[in-house]
Amino acid sequence: QVQLAESGGGLVQTGGSLRLSCAGSGRTFSTYTMGWFRQAPGKEREFVATISWGGGSTYYADYADSVKGRFTISRDNAKNTVYLQMNSLKPEDAAVYYCAASQKRWTLGAMRVRSDYDHWGQGTQVTVSS
Repeated sequence: QVQLAESGGGLVQTGGSLRLSCAGSGRTFSTYTMGWFRQAPGKEREFVATISWGGGSTYYADYADSVKGRFTISRDNAKNTVYLQMNSLKPEDAAVYYCAASQKRWTLGAMRVRSDYDHWGQGTQVTVSS
């Protein structure tokens, strides 16, 4: 079982940057595939990014087209933490951002669906002013 807690959200101007953090509990955190999703008011929760568990030293990542080239997902298993660096933010990036953990093996093009994830954080609000 893993528990997740997001932080780092806030208000930023268009074009600005934020880094979200997701702290996980449990000794097995490093074995989970991790993901970020977001949900804007009145919309479905959507996939943002995912990263593999990093067996050895190589991590694999995948991104939604809407954030590719602007957002970077990373993780520090020694700190049980996954990050989402968000640059060149746009008003349409405003949402509650959720961290999620999955016991499924990371595969390119997969891990983009909510049902793939077993554990969720409470979310952190990101607001982008125009």
